[in-house]
Amino acid sequence: MTRSAVLITGGAIRLGKAIATGLAAAGEDIALHYNSSAEAALATQAEILALGVECRLFRQDLADAGALDALVERVQAEMPTLRTLVNSASAYESGPIASTSVDQFARQFDVNIRAPFFLTKAFCARVESGAVINICDNKVAFNQYEYAAYLLAKKTLAEFTLMAALEYAPRFRVNGVMPGVTMPLQSRSEEYIQWRLDGIPLRRQGTTADIVGAVRYLLDSPFVNGQLLYVDGGEAMAHIGRNATQYDPSKI
Repeated sequence: MTRSAVLITGGAIRLGKAIATGLAAAGEDIALHYNSSAEAALATQAEILALGVECRLFRQDLADAGALDALVERVQAEMPTLRTLVNSASAYESGPIASTSVDQFARQFDVNIRAPFFLTKAFCARVESGAVINICDNKVAFNQYEYAAYLLAKKTLAEFTLMAALEYAPRFRVNGVMPGVTMPLQSRSEEYIQWRLDGIPLRRQGTTADIVGAVRYLLDSPFVNGQLLYVDGGEAMAHIGRNATQYDPSKI
């Protein structure tokens, strides 16, 4: 039985790696995109190959808009069973509108929305049919100006997901996953993490297995299209997002 292949951007580390290994464990061949994480990409590739599926590495700076179509072309040439695109790569910088530089704004939009936009365009032009999943952020439910450029880019990615789901149906299904507190930065203190969890209705942190499960659900559900699946313990329902810039241990 011929296995299908999945192109996962940012697949060498963190959540991208979890999705890559999770889909590999489900029997998918993996086209693993990375940029600067060469050593980590090789390690992730070894883990995936040990699962008995194929894994090939593709290095590309997603900020280079002119190279995105060529990236999809290379992947399809080497892995002609390509059927799925997971836009997982992300750039993340905090900063309110008042202190956001032109360069910071460009970095956030280049990776978080421009790359998924043109990768989706190239993928849907070259592949006969399949699925696109955009990894977004449950913060799109909030207006946390402390993350102005990042959050505006992710909000645009969420809207793009809905727009693309209409344009590319019925040949393609396009959906989004909106993770909540799943893989906090290592710089976050235990006290901060607990403070965040106290603002989540389920009062717990998510796991990478939760996100992988959401991705697999969207891939395995042929009648689901144009959905933004929040995997955040209900945090987005509160409409009051907690974040690091508001954290004051002395007030707890």
